[in-house]
Amino acid sequence: MNASKPKALLRSLFLAYMLSGILLLALSFALYRLKLNEPQINSAVYGVYVIACLFGGFLAGKAIRTQRFFWGLLTGLAYFAVLFSVSWVLGQKDGVTPDLSQALTVMGCCAVGGMAGGIFS
Repeated sequence: MNASKPKALLRSLFLAYMLSGILLLALSFALYRLKLNEPQINSAVYGVYVIACLFGGFLAGKAIRTQRFFWGLLTGLAYFAVLFSVSWVLGQKDGVTPDLSQALTVMGCCAVGGMAGGIFS
């Protein structure tokens, strides 16, 4: 593996997390102002995950230029792995166990978003 590939993957992950932070901040403002209900919030959070992974996969595909589908998928799965790990560690502190069906749904959203970003790059 070329040394620039992991660097491009890490850079795309970092920028995807930056975008998701901005989008989640906007979502929290919308929650405050619009008094959204829980199903709307859940859908919006899944949308943020897909958009962030789409962006990360696009950046990874543009940077690496070969096997864009694979690198987009890897970006989405790495995004999910970091997200799940942090959520699991913080949940263990509070005694909360992760919901497997919800985790698989989020993993699917991240994988599809990353693959689509890699394909469109």
